[in-house]
Amino acid sequence: MNIQEQIKQVVTEHPIVLFMKGTKQFPQCGFSSRAVQILQAAGCEEFATVNVLENDEVRQGIKEFSNWPTIPQLYVNGEFIGGADILMEMYEAGELQELLKTVNA
Repeated sequence: MNIQEQIKQVVTEHPIVLFMKGTKQFPQCGFSSRAVQILQAAGCEEFATVNVLENDEVRQGIKEFSNWPTIPQLYVNGEFIGGADILMEMYEAGELQELLKTVNA
């Protein structure tokens, strides 16, 4: 299984997955930390994370998978949502909370 297939499998298996630098408990970049905080503020406690710092293939592969150049990257129900800035905009508009309600976690 190549890296793109592995990423697709992770995105498909988990209703909410955040590709980030570090972990939920110990984010290792400000944007990843903000993404975790935004998800939690939106009432989302249950979400999978993938630490891209543990695997260079995943770190590069996720950028190609989404055609998005930066990390973190949030996927909900298999669909790419965006990074920290987009999450913040969606949260402030109430859109993120609505999207998270659609998840069958």
